[in-house]
Formats: sequence, C-alpha cells, structure tokens
Amino acid sequence: MGRRYGISEEQFRQLSGYRRSDAFSTVEKLVLDYAVGMTMAPVEVSDELFARLREYFDESQMVELTSAIAWENYRARFNHAFGIESQGFAKGAYCPLPERPVKQDHYYERIR
Repeated sequence: MGRRYGISEEQFRQLSGYRRSDAFSTVEKLVLDYAVGMTMAPVEVSDELFARLREYFDESQMVELTSAIAWENYRARFNHAFGIESQGFAKGAYCPLPERPVKQDHYYERIR
C-alpha cells in the first residue's frame, strides 16, 4: 500500500533509522516522530513537536493525521490482545521494526 502513496524502496529499508536517514524529508521525520510518540504507553507527544507539526499542517490535517495514527495503534493493539497474527496478505512486504531508544537507568543515575 505504501508504494502506491509514493514511499520509496529506500524509505522502507531505512524506516527503522529514519532520524539519521537522508531518505526522509523534515516533515516526514516530524510525522514519524509523532507516530512514535503516539504509540508509546503512555503517549509522549511534546508541545514542541506538536507546534513544529502545526507549521506544516492546519487543524483539519492534524485531526486526520492523528486519527490515522490512532486507528493503526488501535488495530495493532486489538490484534495483539487477541493473538491475531499475519494472515499472509503482505507476503514478501516489509515489516520494519522501530529502533528502541536506550533508556537511562534513572536509579543508577541517582546513586552515582
């Protein structure tokens, strides 16, 4: 589906490292940051990120973008809760996993 909307092969391959990739524009990186933040539990979308997105998207576009991300999160969590796995419809397609940020051990930092 992504290919129909202009996502390049290079972007698929570099999705998990999109922040460091030249394959994504500034706006695309902001949208991906937003999607990552909305996917966190709890949600982690800073006022700064939201303000930067508003430089590119009007109110109705923000509502549409937010609802699309929320819908995909809903579907993924629903499927996970019910143990629904791939049905093979996207055989041979990409399923890039996000890079996991290295979290600081706050306890360790406090006792140092």
